[in-house]
Amino acid sequence: MAKKTPFNKEKMTRDLARRIRRHNIVSAVLLVAICLFGGSLIAVVLHLESKGLLSDIFTIIEALFVAEEMDISIIVFWMLVVPCLLLLIFFLNAVRRRKFLHYRRTWEETFRIAVEEEKAAYEAKREKEEHARRFSALNEIAPAPKREGGQKVSSLRELCEKFRLFAAGNLRLYYTEAQARAFVASLAVSHILILQGMSGTGKTSLTYAFGEFLGNPATIIPVQPMWKERSDLLGYYNEFTKKYNETVLLRKMYEANADDSLFITVLDEMNIARVEYYFAEFLSLLEIPNPELRYLEIVSDHWPDDPPGLKDGRIKLPENMWFVGTVNNDDSTFAISDKVYDRAMIIDLENRTAPFGDGKKEPPVSLGAAEFSALVEQALAGYELTKRNERRLKELDEFLISKFQITFGNRILRQIRSYVAAYVACGGEELEALDDILCKKVLRKLVYKDLSLKRKELREASKRFEAIFGAEKMPACRDYLARVAKL
Repeated sequence: MAKKTPFNKEKMTRDLARRIRRHNIVSAVLLVAICLFGGSLIAVVLHLESKGLLSDIFTIIEALFVAEEMDISIIVFWMLVVPCLLLLIFFLNAVRRRKFLHYRRTWEETFRIAVEEEKAAYEAKREKEEHARRFSALNEIAPAPKREGGQKVSSLRELCEKFRLFAAGNLRLYYTEAQARAFVASLAVSHILILQGMSGTGKTSLTYAFGEFLGNPATIIPVQPMWKERSDLLGYYNEFTKKYNETVLLRKMYEANADDSLFITVLDEMNIARVEYYFAEFLSLLEIPNPELRYLEIVSDHWPDDPPGLKDGRIKLPENMWFVGTVNNDDSTFAISDKVYDRAMIIDLENRTAPFGDGKKEPPVSLGAAEFSALVEQALAGYELTKRNERRLKELDEFLISKFQITFGNRILRQIRSYVAAYVACGGEELEALDDILCKKVLRKLVYKDLSLKRKELREASKRFEAIFGAEKMPACRDYLARVAKL
C-alpha cells in the first residue's frame, strides 16, 4: 500500500500561485500577439482600400499564381505553415489550460480535505481541553510534600501549652489556659466548632494562630449574606463556559484528601446567612459514623479528564478537615438553629487575655491528623467520667426534664463524655469541663423556652446546681441561669 504523502499547504499554495502567474503570462502574450498580428493586417487592408490599391494587389497576386513566378516556399509558408503553427499554438494552449484547471481543482479538493481534517483535529483537541479545564484548578493540585521539622508533642496537654506559647511569642496573641484547652478538646469531639463572642475578642485570630502553629495556615472563607445552598461553598458547573467554578473550599477539600495534615477552615461570620441552608449537607454527612461514606456530589457525571481525586463526580469530605464558624450575635445576623448547635462544639470568647511570656519565638509543631487522632484516642481510653459525676448528670437530667422539658439526648451525652476526657487530658479539671459543656450544650436550650413564666424554676435550678455539684462549683452554669432569669 502506497504511503500517503502529507499535505503541505504552504508548498502547494506557492506552487499554485506560480502556475497561475505562468498561465496568465502565456495567455497575455498570445492575446497581445493575436491583437498585433490581426490588428496590423486589418490596418493594412483598410489603408489599401482607402487608396484604392486593394483590387490591384489581388490582381497582382492572381497574376503571380497564374504565372507561377512566386517562390513555392513563400506560398507554402503563408498558406500552410503559418496557419498550422497558429493551430498548434492554440491546441497546446488548450491542453496546457486543461491541465492547469485539473491541477487547480485537485489542489482545491486536497486543500478542502486538509482544512476539514485540521478542523476536526482542532475540534477534538478543543473538546479534550475543555474536558480537562472543567476542573482546571483541581487538575493542577499536586500532592503536598511531607512537612518536615517542627516540634513533636506527646500529649494533648503538651499541645495546649506549646500552642499558647507559640501564639504569644510569634503572633502576640494571648489566650488563657482554659481557652486553649477548650479549643483543643472541642477539636477532639467534633469537626464543627462555633466561636462566639463580641467583635474583636479574637475569634478568627484563634483559628489563624492554630493554623500557623500547625504549619498549615487556616483557610478563611467570608460567608456572604445571599448564601442559600451548598453550591455557594463548593461552586457550580457553568453550562455556557463548560467549566466548573471552583471555590477555595473545594480546592482545600481536594488537597486535604491527599494530605495527612490538619486543615482548619474558618466560616467567618457564619450566621450572616442561614447556616442550616448552605451548610445542611455538611451537617448531615458529618453524622455518618464511617468517614469513608461521606461524599459530596460535585457534578452529576464523569469525564475521563476529571481530577483523579473525584469519584464519579463526588468528593470525599476530608476526615482531617475541621470547620470553625465565627458568630456575632447581633441584629444583623440570623439566629443559629438548635440543629447546628447540637452538632457543633461551642467556645465563648468574651474577654481579651492579658499578655504573658517573654516574647520568645517558638517553632511550629509537626502534627498530622493521624497523630492527633492517636492522642485523642489515648485521652479517651485513659480517662472516663467518674461514677459520681455520672450520677450527678442523671440527677440533673431528671430535674431539667421535669422543670423545663429539656434533656441531654444521646448525642450530647456522648459529647459530654468525650469533651470531659479530652479537657482533662489537656490539663483541666473534670468539673471545670462539665461546667463549660453543660452551660453551652444543655442550658443553652433554655433560650427556646418562654422563661417569663419560669422565674421560680430558674431560681430553683441555680440552687439545684449547688446541691448536686457543691457550693461555689459550676460558676458558668450558675451565671448563665442568673442572666436568663433577668430576661
